[in-house]
Amino acid sequence: MNSDAKDSGRRTRVRHQGQPTINDVARLANCSPMTVSRVINNKESVREETRRQVLAAIAELNYTPNRAARSLAGGEQLRVALLFDNPSASYLSEFLMGALTEATRGDVHLVVQSCPTLADAPPIMRNLAEGGIKGFILPPPLCDDQSILDLVAELGAVAIAVGPGKATGTQASVTIDDFQAAYDMTKHIVDLGHKRIGFIIGNPEQVASLRRLNGYRAAMEDAGLEVPDALIVQGRFTYRSGLDGAEKLLSVKPRPTAIFASNDDMAAATVAVAHRRHLDVPNDITVCGFDDTAMASTIWPELTTVRQPIREMTAWAVSTIATIIRKKRAGERFKYEQKTLPYTLVRRESDSAPSLVTREGRDEA
Repeated sequence: MNSDAKDSGRRTRVRHQGQPTINDVARLANCSPMTVSRVINNKESVREETRRQVLAAIAELNYTPNRAARSLAGGEQLRVALLFDNPSASYLSEFLMGALTEATRGDVHLVVQSCPTLADAPPIMRNLAEGGIKGFILPPPLCDDQSILDLVAELGAVAIAVGPGKATGTQASVTIDDFQAAYDMTKHIVDLGHKRIGFIIGNPEQVASLRRLNGYRAAMEDAGLEVPDALIVQGRFTYRSGLDGAEKLLSVKPRPTAIFASNDDMAAATVAVAHRRHLDVPNDITVCGFDDTAMASTIWPELTTVRQPIREMTAWAVSTIATIIRKKRAGERFKYEQKTLPYTLVRRESDSAPSLVTREGRDEA
């Protein structure tokens, strides 16, 4: 039987001593070690659901795919930790894939470590540093917390921020222009003819959420459109919060003719709520997302969304932190680069011009 076809709903208990192995990952993900290897090496011959299961198992076990990789000739092995806490499995899949692929390519010993809250970060980071970690890849909100950045300096380590609220001169960073991306998506929806556009905000602890909200507001203002408070609801980048937010927005009288959610998970939840209310997407309501994760192209209808190059961002982070650490080790000069990667507006099947009924507001029920 093909390993990818095994029952994905049942997870096997993994027992091991010492560092987890590829076999431990395979057992937890209910697949073969060969499938795990294909995922780590970014092969295309793996189903997306299986890929997500393998990445989740890698994260849960803190497995280091290239633990046995050769050390740098004549030098100490380079060890880097990637800390994460993102409730979106689709986003996390992309995030880990870029990092793991580049770590394997660049001979970097990558430790993947869950960090549920800011308060958990200091003891985790100190423990990792004691174990030989020389660098940290920090997503938000970790990369926006000054005490975390001060701790990196105290530990004599290097940090790279992925998606920070603002760049600093003491760490490298990689991001996109969240404000402009949200502005462009909102303008696209406006140009389709929509005037009542709802917005679901992302996690309030992340600066990117505020930037996307501000981009939406600016585009609406430039179009001469009012934004009543009822058209903006709080989410947290989770599918559950998207369900709650969509229920609120679709209960507004008159309801919005379009909803722009701050990530694909919340947009997918919005589509589900619309279907439950017997609304056709996009004929009755347009729904757009942000990130272009696997979720965007695996639901029906497929989502119009902003493509954030998540894999490219984390791959750049791993490559850059490796370069900085190696130059620092060799006593060479280096600089902390602030990189902004391009985004893309990807149009699929979830958006259209408002119908005559929605334009005239006769669908308030």
